Amino acid sequence: MPEIVVAAQGRTVTGKNVNRRLRSQGLIPGVVYGTAKGSIAVAVSPKEITTILRSATGENTLFDLDLDGKRRKVILKEFQLEPLKGQILHADFYEVALDKTLEVKVHVELHGTPVGVKVQGGIVDFVTRELEIECLPTDIPEKIAVDVTALELGKHLRVSDLTPPAKVRILTEPDVVIVHVVAPRAEEAPAVAEAAPEGAVAAEPEVIKKGKAEGEASEEKAEKADKAEKKEKK
Repeated sequence: MPEIVVAAQGRTVTGKNVNRRLRSQGLIPGVVYGTAKGSIAVAVSPKEITTILRSATGENTLFDLDLDGKRRKVILKEFQLEPLKGQILHADFYEVALDKTLEVKVHVELHGTPVGVKVQGGIVDFVTRELEIECLPTDIPEKIAVDVTALELGKHLRVSDLTPPAKVRILTEPDVVIVHVVAPRAEEAPAVAEAAPEGAVAAEPEVIKKGKAEGEASEEKAEKADKAEKKEKK
């Protein structure tokens, strides 16, 4: 992989107004930290940072930040985007030591078509798309490939089932599910009410009929009791 160098300017004045002026000049504010001297405020070109983000290694790209003629090995730790246009507004860089491990997140990439999809009619449910790993800066993989060809319907792969790249230790919990094959959900057909024939009188609900019948029966009982009471008086 060719060496990447990003030019940076040191800045001593910070604040919203200064940041606006920087952006009007085609630069964005940034901070370098992880150094023994503490954090350093810088200004860089957003185009160069965008190029790095779009590369195969993305945020985990190891590159040189050229600050006043002195190069520092860094990775892009955090960045802020403008919500509507997606332009980069701010970037944080972490200076690394090539002989010390660091913790980063790496994307998971699925390879192959599961037998549970191809033969058994299931669908893939990709649950965990990033894994946290630990390794030296020069050993950060572009991605972690997972072969799902043998995955059957109702089966899953966990972190514990993976074989990490050489010199890489996975920090994500072993029981975390990466992917599984599930049965497709059956679509329930909406119940369609049958249309009554034209001119037909709609039947009364059963509950109402029952209510009327009970009411009529109560009236009959009351009449019989009244007649019996009159006979006894006679």
